[in-house]
Amino acid sequence: MNTLRHMMNPLDFSVEELEELFDLAGDIERNMEGYAHKCDGKILATCFYEPSTRTRLSFETAMLRLGGKTLGFADASNSSAAKGESVADTIRVISCFADICAMRHPKEGAPMVAATKSGIPVINAGDGGHQHPTQTLTDLLTIRSLYGKLGNFTIGLCGDLKFGRTVHSLINALSRYEGIRFIFISPKELRVPDYITEMLTQKNIPYEEVIKLEEVMPQLDFLYMTRVQKERFFNEEDYIRLKDFYILNKEKMAKAKESMYILHPLPRVNEISVEIDDDPRAAYFKQVQYGLYVRMALILTLLNIK
Repeated sequence: MNTLRHMMNPLDFSVEELEELFDLAGDIERNMEGYAHKCDGKILATCFYEPSTRTRLSFETAMLRLGGKTLGFADASNSSAAKGESVADTIRVISCFADICAMRHPKEGAPMVAATKSGIPVINAGDGGHQHPTQTLTDLLTIRSLYGKLGNFTIGLCGDLKFGRTVHSLINALSRYEGIRFIFISPKELRVPDYITEMLTQKNIPYEEVIKLEEVMPQLDFLYMTRVQKERFFNEEDYIRLKDFYILNKEKMAKAKESMYILHPLPRVNEISVEIDDDPRAAYFKQVQYGLYVRMALILTLLNIK
C-alpha cells in the first residue's frame, strides 16, 4: 500500500521531485487531451475557510480537466465549522467522501493538523500569513518555463514582504537553487522578516534591501510584485499610508531590461498599472495558466496516477 503523501510546504518535495513535477506539468501543457480521463471516478474536496477565487477555481478546474469531480465549500460559514466543528473532525468526514483535499485556512498550521488526521492526501492551499505552496509551485514553473531553468538570476520582490505568504514561500523555495540573488524592495514597515534574511545569510545567498524600486530596476531578471494586503494590517491608518507606495507604470518599466519578466500572485489592486498588461514582459496572466498545469500535475502525483 502506498504511503499517504501531502503537500504542506514546497520544501516537502526535493529539488529532483520538483523537476519531475514540472516536467509532468510541461507535458500536460503540450498534451491536455492526453490527461482528460486520468482522474475519472476521483473526487477533489475544496475546503476553503477563507475567501479565494483564483486558487479555488484553479484547483476545481484542474480536477475537472483530469476527468474528476469536485465538492466542498468556499466559505466556512456554510460548513459545520460554523457550528464549531474542528478541522480534524472535518477532514475525517471529508476522507469518507473524497480522494484528495485542498484546504485554505486563516490559521497557520491548520492544514498540517488536517493532514495528521486525514485518510486522503491534503494540499495546503494557503494557511494564514504562513505558506501558500501551490502558488510557489506556480511561480517556480513560470520562472522555469520563461527563463529555461531555475537558477542564475536576480529577482526583485516588491511590496508587502512582511505579511506576504507567497513571498516567504518563494524565497525559501528559491534558496535551494544555484546563483540566485534577491533584492527586497519595500517600505521599512513591510520588510522581509528577520528569520528569512538570517536563513539567506547562513546559506551565503546574496540579498539587499532597498526602499526605491526605480534604482534597482535595471538589475532584475524577474520582478515579483505583491499587493499591500489590507486583511493583514492591524489598523486602517497604516494600510492607507502604505497601500500606494509602489505602483509599476510605463515610466518605471522603461528602466528595466528587455528580457525582464513581471510576476504577480494576483489579485492585483493598483500596484501594476493596467497600461503594463500589453507589455510582452508582463507574465502574470501566463502565471495563472501555469498554476492550472502545476495543480493538475500535483493532483496526479499525490494520487499516484501515472
